[in-house]
Amino acid sequence: MPSFLRIEGRKIVDGDNKEVILRGAGLGGWMNMENFISGYPGCEFQIREALADVLGESKAAFFFDKFLEYFFGEKDAEFFKSLGLNCIRIAINYRHFEDDDSPRVLKREGFGHLDRIVDACAKHGIYTIIDLHTTPGGQNGGWHCDSGVHLANFWRHKDFEDRAVWLWEELAKHYRDNAWIAGYNPMNEPSDSRHTRLVAFYDRVIKAIRAIDPNHILFLDGNTYATDFTQFPEDVKERWPNCAYAIHDYSLYGFPAAPEPYTRTPEQQRRMRRSYEKKREWMDVRGLCVWNGEWGPVYAQKEYEGDKTDEINEHRYMVLKDQLDIYQKDHLSWSIWLYKDVGFQGMVYVSQDTSYMRLLAPFLTKKHRLALDSWGADDTAIKHIFDPLVNLVVDNVNDRKYLELYPYPVWTIDKRVARMSRAIMMSEIFVLEWADYFRGKTEEELDELAQSFKFENCLKRDGLNKVLTEHAQLEAQA
Repeated sequence: MPSFLRIEGRKIVDGDNKEVILRGAGLGGWMNMENFISGYPGCEFQIREALADVLGESKAAFFFDKFLEYFFGEKDAEFFKSLGLNCIRIAINYRHFEDDDSPRVLKREGFGHLDRIVDACAKHGIYTIIDLHTTPGGQNGGWHCDSGVHLANFWRHKDFEDRAVWLWEELAKHYRDNAWIAGYNPMNEPSDSRHTRLVAFYDRVIKAIRAIDPNHILFLDGNTYATDFTQFPEDVKERWPNCAYAIHDYSLYGFPAAPEPYTRTPEQQRRMRRSYEKKREWMDVRGLCVWNGEWGPVYAQKEYEGDKTDEINEHRYMVLKDQLDIYQKDHLSWSIWLYKDVGFQGMVYVSQDTSYMRLLAPFLTKKHRLALDSWGADDTAIKHIFDPLVNLVVDNVNDRKYLELYPYPVWTIDKRVARMSRAIMMSEIFVLEWADYFRGKTEEELDELAQSFKFENCLKRDGLNKVLTEHAQLEAQA
């Protein structure tokens, strides 16, 4: 067992006071399933309910349990370590540990799969960070909060906060002696329009965790999707000791909505660097430790982009490499998003030859065309339908300031329309169609479908992994 990592000034250090640079990835889409990662529309609770209606409670539970079993295993950990990476941020959904109809009643089975991953990573010398990606009520309006609405209701009802603090107490009790856990990420991407409620929550959850576990680092996301720290208290060094501050540094140039392909022009590089610097500026002025909890481009797929795929992805790999060059100069620890998915962003992705991808191929094509997922969606095929709705709103407001609803500019009016009309309303309908693909499946067939996510049934995104490996080698030599 290694020594506990801790924060020393701007650095993460080990028990010998030696600096440790955490280089890793997010394990999303697993204990917190996400639509673009796992290949469904809408939210996780919706597909679980819909599949139970189609298959029955027992068969649906069987499929999801097998999915959890196969999504990450020993071979995944071994491959991850072979790239020179040393940390995995594990996204979890609170629903694995309590039910909404039985709040604060611990479901101990939630630790079964989580312990398995923590232990598999430790076996291969990989640290883990426990990330509460989904809180009761939803801490932001994203699909990954698994609330089904665009409102961050976590901040509107105190009982949601009470439950989140209770859950962290249970997690701290369970993992307080495990030094292979680098630390805890108490809340992913908070979005508190008042800012003060987030500070109050951090005060409370830090005190609760520290009463049980005084050793682990706490990685605190900034407000407004881990981008804004300006309303944090000035005395955080004394008030919140042994904490790092988590930015999420996604570059616009890594997404379909980029204004132009990334070609490394001086202006593009300046904008990329400035976007990153703005996110960490508050911490730099105060000598605090910064951790980049999420970042990374998305990638084109031959099924949809055809002959343009390789060219698009070469530009995205440029974005990837240039961001890593910035991080290396600053000795920044980071966790790229993400390790595994169905082909959009992962370091490894499910092969088209698997039973899951063959079964859902027509549906995934439709989902892509309709841009049902919020994350990195290409709305080219349906833009002409939704733009008139955006224009209707814009043309009729008396003052443009009314369009700047929080969390502006993270959400502009076109993004609000997309989230509410496609990612919420339309997805609610297409969830039922997705579930119907599983109708009549036996447990043996469901097991085969879940096995599609096993490491040996996945392909490696070589361009991405090559850049990560080269960077890890440079870090090791520094």
